Amino acid sequence: MANLQEQGIMGIQAVRLDDENNALVILDQTLLPNEKKYLSLTDQKEIWEAIYLLKVRGAPAIGIAAAYGAYLGVKASRAVTYEELYADFLKVKEYLASSRPTAVNLFWALDRMEQRLKREAGKDVIEVKLALKEEADTIRQEDEETCAAIGRYGLSLLKPGWGILTHCNAGTIATARYGTALAPIYLGQEQGYNFKVYADETRPLLQGARLTAWELQEAGVDVTLICDNMASIVMKEGRIQAVLVGCDRVAKNGDTANKIGTSGVAILAKYYGIPFYVCGPLSTVDLNCRTGEDIKIELRPGEEITHQWYARPMAPEGVKTYNPAFDVTPRELITAIVTEKGIAYPPYEKSLPAMFAE
Repeated sequence: MANLQEQGIMGIQAVRLDDENNALVILDQTLLPNEKKYLSLTDQKEIWEAIYLLKVRGAPAIGIAAAYGAYLGVKASRAVTYEELYADFLKVKEYLASSRPTAVNLFWALDRMEQRLKREAGKDVIEVKLALKEEADTIRQEDEETCAAIGRYGLSLLKPGWGILTHCNAGTIATARYGTALAPIYLGQEQGYNFKVYADETRPLLQGARLTAWELQEAGVDVTLICDNMASIVMKEGRIQAVLVGCDRVAKNGDTANKIGTSGVAILAKYYGIPFYVCGPLSTVDLNCRTGEDIKIELRPGEEITHQWYARPMAPEGVKTYNPAFDVTPRELITAIVTEKGIAYPPYEKSLPAMFAE
């Protein structure tokens, strides 16, 4: 993907460690596309707030931020024994895990850090801290490789010149690099596929408008921004040949949680006979979650609907709001789930666990 790197988009690191200054450095995604600003976060409260307030967002990027956050929390510990260090780690883990309930990568990354901590039992405190840094670095590197693999598998499902609809943002700034749902588009751009991408604006936080449209335009991809309620007409007009979306959690049966509005897009795609592909790493697959009914959906403040993006409130003062951050797309609406290990097809109860077995 050298050309895209030359254009700058792949040179962006949404999440990285500044170990020398004991800081997690993130691209503040709440300011895009008007301002590209990096924040240096040096305490646990700042990291927690960055995740909760969506300054860092996207399931893989949240996992990376949590891993580095856990390392920095332990690095600051004054523990002199392994047992004391473990106790301090558990406090950090519990605190960071409370920031967002739906994205499984958050818990996956923290659990993985704990498993590494357990493997270092009995070692000197300094050695254990270095091991946790190594584990967090590995999580980041593996995500970059994972996204590249998702891009290759996803591209195999697409044809040159296709129109592709996407919802929310599952691009390079939501991951270590390349993205999940946008990875096939970036790879196709390098190979001259000339995709025409339609990006839902994705209300109420406008990740499609602010982030996806910005990313793709920066990379030279033919992208058209549409309102969420325009998805049906562009499908009816024959502009869309495939839908690519990311995911924050996949249940064992294939039900998938993603940004609010995704299930509506899936229903439309089913009606118009358009393949609907979910792209995500195996770290988002939760085999302990039986169905989508078991996925906890995050509810966010009503201000995001009524006046966050407006100079003046766009709703009557005091009106009741309901603001779920995610919805669940039933497995029967999903054509396939694209992972770094390959493409899972129904029945997902068999195909998803088989990927872990490999």
